[in-house]
Amino acid sequence: MRSQFSRRISVSNSDPYELERLAEELEAREVSGKSSCDDGLELPVYVPLSHDNEYLSAETFDVEKFLLSRVYTSLPELRTELRDYLSSLKEELVRLINDDYEDFISLSTDLHGEKSRLERIKSPLSTLRQHVVIARKRLQDIQDAVRVKLETRAKLRDEKISESLSRLESLLLLQSEDTPEHPGLLTAHLAGATGHSSTVKMQGSRGKHLSRVAMEYMQLLYHISKAHAEKCTYVDAIQERVDRVRSTLTSDLDHLFSATLLAVTGSDHGKMQGIERSKAVSELTECLRVYDILGLWRAAEEIIRRTIVQPFIRKTVFQDALAVPISPIVPHTPIPSSTHVPTSTHLPHTPYTPYTAPLSMHSSSNGFPSATSFLEGHDDPLSKLYNQILRFIERDLSPVVEISERLSSKVSTRSVESSGDKFGDWGTDGFDLMANVIWPEFGQAIMNELGSVVFAAGKPDEFVRRHASTQAFIHALEFLAPSRDSVHAMRSHPVFVTFNRRWQLPVYFQLRWKEIIGGVEDSLNAAITQPERLTSDSGYFVFLTAQAEVVWASITSCWSADIFIPDLAPRFWKLTLQVRQLLYHRYKTWLDATLISTESSSKLPAADKVRIRLLIWSNTYSLESLVGLPQSRAPTPQSVHEISSENSLTDDLHLKQFATVLVDINTMNVRVLTLWRERICAALPEPTVKDDTYVAPEDVLRQQLSRLGQVSSLLSSEVVLILSRRACDALLPVRSIPSQFRAMSSKRAPTEPSYFISQILRPVRAFFGVGIPNSAGERLREAFLDCVAREVFDNVCQRYIQYLTAMKKTEESLRRLKKGKKTTFGIFQSSSGVKDEDRDEERVAMQMMLDVDALGQDAQALSRGLQDIESYVQLVQMVRTDFGDGK
Repeated sequence: MRSQFSRRISVSNSDPYELERLAEELEAREVSGKSSCDDGLELPVYVPLSHDNEYLSAETFDVEKFLLSRVYTSLPELRTELRDYLSSLKEELVRLINDDYEDFISLSTDLHGEKSRLERIKSPLSTLRQHVVIARKRLQDIQDAVRVKLETRAKLRDEKISESLSRLESLLLLQSEDTPEHPGLLTAHLAGATGHSSTVKMQGSRGKHLSRVAMEYMQLLYHISKAHAEKCTYVDAIQERVDRVRSTLTSDLDHLFSATLLAVTGSDHGKMQGIERSKAVSELTECLRVYDILGLWRAAEEIIRRTIVQPFIRKTVFQDALAVPISPIVPHTPIPSSTHVPTSTHLPHTPYTPYTAPLSMHSSSNGFPSATSFLEGHDDPLSKLYNQILRFIERDLSPVVEISERLSSKVSTRSVESSGDKFGDWGTDGFDLMANVIWPEFGQAIMNELGSVVFAAGKPDEFVRRHASTQAFIHALEFLAPSRDSVHAMRSHPVFVTFNRRWQLPVYFQLRWKEIIGGVEDSLNAAITQPERLTSDSGYFVFLTAQAEVVWASITSCWSADIFIPDLAPRFWKLTLQVRQLLYHRYKTWLDATLISTESSSKLPAADKVRIRLLIWSNTYSLESLVGLPQSRAPTPQSVHEISSENSLTDDLHLKQFATVLVDINTMNVRVLTLWRERICAALPEPTVKDDTYVAPEDVLRQQLSRLGQVSSLLSSEVVLILSRRACDALLPVRSIPSQFRAMSSKRAPTEPSYFISQILRPVRAFFGVGIPNSAGERLREAFLDCVAREVFDNVCQRYIQYLTAMKKTEESLRRLKKGKKTTFGIFQSSSGVKDEDRDEERVAMQMMLDVDALGQDAQALSRGLQDIESYVQLVQMVRTDFGDGK
């Protein structure tokens, strides 16, 4: 260091002007300049002078700034540039003058006479100026007067604040500023009191006294807020005194309110006289009114929670509460003079919740109906516990709830915010004891102490009873709520939300699902029909098969009081649809396994299926065999009888089976729709969003019922097939009518229809029980008789037409054959034989018309409108035209 210092001294002595140092700095500056240029600094760009130059267009031309902006231009170049810019300006001026030369010349002419005009305009301006000065002076005087009044008012406000604060301190016995915080007059009285009843006697009108203090305090806060708005320093000086008044007031109010609550709801309430109790209730009302004036609603609710609710919960709701006997709660002695009936004792609107535990309405001792609904499950320990809680609420908390609601419904003075001091508290304005005190405390206690018992879903039957009892308890609390807003606040409380989430509803539903679906599947695996039950004398809406009975029992159990829970309504609705789907698949499987002819024609509609099967059956018995032509190879009557006897038992069994399933399907549809109208539609919740993909539950149900209707259509087509075959079998004797009349010795005209006409529609009557009791389809008469009778009668008429057509062809063949014989042996032919043949044809025609008319009357008696079907009209027209010669 010494060497460097000595070197510097030597250098300074040898170089007094420090040229070497200056050279080094210059070199360093040049190097840094190069590096900065290399880093991205751009070189100056030459910009010619123009009108857009900011220095030339400025209002005041600054020579120094202009020269600094052209620092990279030498003075001769700058002079040349300025001269060029001057010449361009002159050229532009000349061009402008030449462009507007006429206007430039007439400028002086246009300004002629403007001086006198300006003088005329100037003369009234002096008068106007004088008026403005006078008005300004008056305004200034008014402002000065207002300022003086505001200063005077501020002084008066400060004095009023001081007086109000001194008055409050005197009312609360706060005598000096340097005295530590005094407990207050009321605290001193309450500290020396022993016993709640003696406390009420000594308090006198302390509630009214505190009400007066509260009103005075609210006025003080109002004046302080006004002073804060004007930034008054006096408020900051007295803030400590205001805080002391506030703390003393709240302390006295809390002590008085707590003592009054204990006096009204304590164990010695029965020893109080009626007048003393009335005074205590009045004192309680005053305390709540003071809390409402000050906006200390949550503070009052906290005192109620700490003084009344929590001690009762500690004695009542604990882990072994359901295993110990519950002591009854002694009701209050009725006081008719102080009894008040709530104005809104009706049950608030709640979502429909069917099949909960029934509630019993009790009457209070004063003669008015009680607002509480007690559970009827007295043998259930949980219901007894809920009853005890409800009785406690009705006895001890209902008067407080009633008074607080009556005060909250009125327009009252709320808290006023001062600087740094908000006297009010959190939450919504007004009292809400049900939503903020009663439900949170009891709900949280039930979850903490009894949650492992109440919410356990291991035993479904006990779980649903506990759930129903708990929901009834919640509904009773809602019934006790003073308003709808209180109910909504209670349901939106976090404790309520957490309480509902504790229910193990998915586990419960899974257990019920296994129970219901397992029973249905076990039943559907057995044989589906029991024909012996068809003849039993049962009700109209009784199922005939055990499978349908089990399915219906499963559906109704989903919505019964022992199983259904409203929160699981969508899941139980889905389970109902699944059970009906199982029934549909079971019926479809049974049809595929039972019906022999279903597999070949299952892809065809019901109507085409009947037509095809009738045609197949008609090919088995040819038309020639039906009319008795000699050249046909029809089976003998014995073989036809054997075939019909073999098929008769099979047809009877099938008819019973089909009738059984049809009855069950029809009964199922009717009872399910009835269940939908009476229970399901009211239990399902309303959809929150209805978009294009939304399908109404009723539409889904009817769509599923229509699938069972398809099974019903298949079965009805099979019934029509069997009944049509039997009816056509009874029509076979029509082929022998011509031969019978030719073989008869008596030639009298027929007067009655043939014997077999009444037997044609007999199978339909026998199936539907028309005149025959205990038939297979007696319960299907109303739903299926008309359509089945129409189809069977249509098939019979078409078969009748086929028979008559074949008979007509046969008669024409016989007539041509006899006519050929007549021409060959005409000499030996007698006239009496020809007359007998004509008479036989007339009798056959008359018999045909009698039979067709009798068949139509029989059909009309079975079902109205059958005579109007097209095939019967063709049959009548054919008989009258071909056999009756149009007569």
